[in-house]
Amino acid sequence: MAWEIPFLDLRVQDATQRGELLAAVDRVLQHGRLIDGPETVELAAAIAARAGRAQGVGVGSGSDALYYGVRALDLPAGSEVILPCLSMAASAACLVRNHLQPVYADVLDDLTIDPASVARLITPATRALLLVHYTGRCCELAPLQALCREHGLALIEDVAQAFGASYHGQPAGSFGEVACFSFNNMKILAALGEAGCVVGDRPGLSERLRQLRHNGIAPDGLCVEASGNGRLDTLQAALLLCRLRWVDALIARRQAIARRYNAQLADVVSVPPITADRSDVFYVYSLRTPRREALRAALEAVGIEPKLRDPVLLPQQPAFAATARGEWTRAAALNATTLCLPAHEGLRDDQVDHVAATVRRFYGA
Repeated sequence: MAWEIPFLDLRVQDATQRGELLAAVDRVLQHGRLIDGPETVELAAAIAARAGRAQGVGVGSGSDALYYGVRALDLPAGSEVILPCLSMAASAACLVRNHLQPVYADVLDDLTIDPASVARLITPATRALLLVHYTGRCCELAPLQALCREHGLALIEDVAQAFGASYHGQPAGSFGEVACFSFNNMKILAALGEAGCVVGDRPGLSERLRQLRHNGIAPDGLCVEASGNGRLDTLQAALLLCRLRWVDALIARRQAIARRYNAQLADVVSVPPITADRSDVFYVYSLRTPRREALRAALEAVGIEPKLRDPVLLPQQPAFAATARGEWTRAAALNATTLCLPAHEGLRDDQVDHVAATVRRFYGA
């Protein structure tokens, strides 16, 4: 279906940007280092610098970033790792693939992990806390960091949805022992395909990650541990370096769209919070309404494409349900009422206003 207002538009319509992207491709074609080219090193250093971290290593995807980032911590097999019950499957799969036991915590009203739920779930077997900055909003980090200090837990950040977000002025990706980024084409900083990065400060982290992402092969050419191929290709790095120059303007536009929606919708429906302690990047803009399916149909009827985000909770996914343990009562209730509106940076103000007016008409306002 051709939507009048699509949820996301991945076309590169700006002629100047398209020209810069094509020039970046041409530079890579000319030097010919399609894997581990200079752009991959430059990109990883730039991502680490933005997060205030000493080290960064590019990988092939956000899922690779989570898998290799967790593996580099060398947590004992069978250890419990607490994570939010509301996220994409990769957040739990990276634990299962590393022979760890996910334990699912409930979420707050803003859909980020609930520190009180985390506290109730910690056991002697708990070794780490994996945070997901969901919808582009940082978690409530202060109490979560305190829990990690009190119980000696490693803190892992899944920053897939929150590139450029911050908590009390500190950037997402700067809090965890490792922080894992996704640059999938739908993300805030978007490749033209798949890409990811792991950042941190731990001595030896970058060397271990480079080994893990290259089939466990050490610098002397010997394979010293069984691993996979998760290297970042040079073309994606070159394209991301272009987009990194434009990303702050993109984030500012998404924030402006969110403020515009909130101003028009806050009196008729539950809108996402905009608070002084956090700078959200609005990976998605989510409403909450008990009339979700009827509102969804009303928007679709006039050519507006809404979306459901992660409609099945992680502990209810077939791959994880058999061993699922934790809390998810609030998440189940919230998730059943959540609907995401188009809020990508390519929207014009009149399109935002049209979406908002459609929602208001639905509520008779």
